[in-house]
Amino acid sequence: MPPNSNNSLAKIRLEHSEECLKAAETLLNNSDYKGAANRSYYAIFHALRAVLVFDNFDSKKHSGIISTFNKLYIKTGKFDKEISRIISSAFDVRTDSDYNDFFIISKDSVINQINEARKVVETIKAFLNL
Repeated sequence: MPPNSNNSLAKIRLEHSEECLKAAETLLNNSDYKGAANRSYYAIFHALRAVLVFDNFDSKKHSGIISTFNKLYIKTGKFDKEISRIISSAFDVRTDSDYNDFFIISKDSVINQINEARKVVETIKAFLNL
């Protein structure tokens, strides 16, 4: 692999992350709160995958991405534990909104989740300096 391949892949994943944030905002503005929650979670997910490029780790399982990120970046103090709380909360909301037929999420909760997703994405972008 060329030496910059990790940087290139990380940038692609960060771009995908930012696209998900924009989609979340569009869905929020169209009162699709479950959809907005889903896209804001995926913004976080793709940002985590961007970091893990440099550890030569990827997984299609969300639990694998989250647990590996927590192990390598939260427990080592590279990222604040608040980031882990945000990830966990967004994952739970995404799961409920996708699979629980009776799940309802408020506009305020979605706004909060999008803001927190943005915080995670921006923190990871700053960390990677890409």
